[in-house]
Amino acid sequence: MTSDSKEELVSMATQICNQIASIFSKPTHPYPSPLHLLVTELSTVASHKARVFLYGVGREGLMLKALCMRLAHLGLQAHLVFDMTTPPIAADDLLIASAGPGGFSTVDALCAVARAHGGRVVLLTAQPESGSCVKHADVVAYVAAQTMADDDVDAGEVKSRPLLPMGSVYEGALFVLFEMVVYKLGEVLGETPEAVRSRHTNLE
Repeated sequence: MTSDSKEELVSMATQICNQIASIFSKPTHPYPSPLHLLVTELSTVASHKARVFLYGVGREGLMLKALCMRLAHLGLQAHLVFDMTTPPIAADDLLIASAGPGGFSTVDALCAVARAHGGRVVLLTAQPESGSCVKHADVVAYVAAQTMADDDVDAGEVKSRPLLPMGSVYEGALFVLFEMVVYKLGEVLGETPEAVRSRHTNLE
């Protein structure tokens, strides 16, 4: 690799990281801090020995899948919706769902089912005012990032290619947010690094 290509690599990585980091400087009022909200909701679930269910479509779903893994490492009963071993949701349980652009028919339906069975719903979204999923949520975690709902693509207009197209800013912000949640939640629950590592699968 040449020095020029190394510089380009560092430049691109820095631009991407800075764009994602800038999301967390944006105000979320009147919605609570998504970090504080998620840590509070998850620590409550842990104290009740209840379960956490997670769902998102596409790349959002991959970010939630990664969070689910870490929640299990922290000792919570965490389940991905549609896994074959996912149990039924019940009172005291929590569904964390993501709908970055504000609404998906699957997310709408799952949130409605969760609430009908006594579960609590946290919705992650970048469109808290206009999204269809908000009406099914008990509380909204506002992640003020670009999604496909506002990526400024106009038909017939030539624009430069962004480093983070479509919903990539939102999805990247979810990854960073979830890492902060895992760190803070580990502090709240008093989980040591050794205890967390001990729950990692050995079937690899």
